[in-house]
Amino acid sequence: MGSSVAWFLMQDPSFDGSVLVIEKDPSYANSSTAHSNSCIRQQFSTPLNIRISQFGVEFIKNFRRYQSNDPRVPDVEFNQFGYLYLAARPEAAAALRDNQEIQVSHGANTRILTPKAIAESWPFFNLDDIRLGTHGPVNEGYWDSGTVFEWLRRSARESGVEYITDEVVGLVAEYGQVQSVHLASGIQISCGHVVNAAGPRAAAVAQMADLDIPVEPRKRHTWVFEAETPLNQTLPLTVDPSGVHIRQDGPRTYMAGGHSPNEDPAVDLGDFHIDQNLWLDHAWPAIAHRIPQFEAIRVITEWAGHYAFNVFDQNAIVGPHPEIGNFLFINGFSGHGLQQAPAMGRGIAEWLIHGSYQKLDLSQFHYDRIIENRPVQEIAII
Repeated sequence: MGSSVAWFLMQDPSFDGSVLVIEKDPSYANSSTAHSNSCIRQQFSTPLNIRISQFGVEFIKNFRRYQSNDPRVPDVEFNQFGYLYLAARPEAAAALRDNQEIQVSHGANTRILTPKAIAESWPFFNLDDIRLGTHGPVNEGYWDSGTVFEWLRRSARESGVEYITDEVVGLVAEYGQVQSVHLASGIQISCGHVVNAAGPRAAAVAQMADLDIPVEPRKRHTWVFEAETPLNQTLPLTVDPSGVHIRQDGPRTYMAGGHSPNEDPAVDLGDFHIDQNLWLDHAWPAIAHRIPQFEAIRVITEWAGHYAFNVFDQNAIVGPHPEIGNFLFINGFSGHGLQQAPAMGRGIAEWLIHGSYQKLDLSQFHYDRIIENRPVQEIAII
């Protein structure tokens, strides 16, 4: 998010300011970006999220053009295998139907599938308990987020953005403005605007300005495995009623993700412990139930990362604080942040330069809704 904002700022000829990105860990070893499963979808329940992802797809597909056709920039790999949502309960099937109506009305090419239609396309699924599915065959799938992130950061630097390795430990807010930023190294920096792009640490940064934000780190596990008998066709990203999701990852490997079905507490920011029982007791049984061919599989790598989870309504919190106007949020994406980074970075850059959104109005996700207890609920959360 920070690099996206910085890059878009530097693309606007009317921007005459300077940009500093303060990065606690330039290795990004524990960042949400590094732990992402790198997928993008149109299947949301909030119309604004659909439009945000539509720009995300356009940006990914035309990334080299956005990088001024720089010959150094590689084409971004985008595997469009779609998301397949499966519903077992009547209320879940009704929600999929409602969501699909919203998606189609806003230009998404998603479709309702009966169990028979699912079986015709993917005969390896066990569908005994499935009532309905939805699938997005266009503009949904896995993309090479590493290339996009690296080139956003590199070209931002080449355009004049300064990156430093340090940690924000304090903000001085007076007279309705953040006046300065204090770093762990002892440096104090005066600022025109501060953009909180701290991911799961967003609440801690906001608190430095005596602001509360309902974002907390929630642990998510990922497993990459190979099957003794691989499927003979590509596996779409399948969102199972168990809460486990699984997709193709390579020619013979697959990726699964999930969290505890019983509880989903906030965790310590340094907690990346892998719960082995979650795989053995929940994820693997769910996968083998849905795809019996995957009863014999072997995990080859695994990790735990953090969602920056907005407990208020699972939607982004963006834009300026209504009282401290030069403190901007770009937080709380609840698991769909990476795919939304292009539109969100563009939007925040527009607001900083022009005082308003130019391409896509993000004001629905402003902080005001939290003060007014007016949630904009996103129910299509994985």
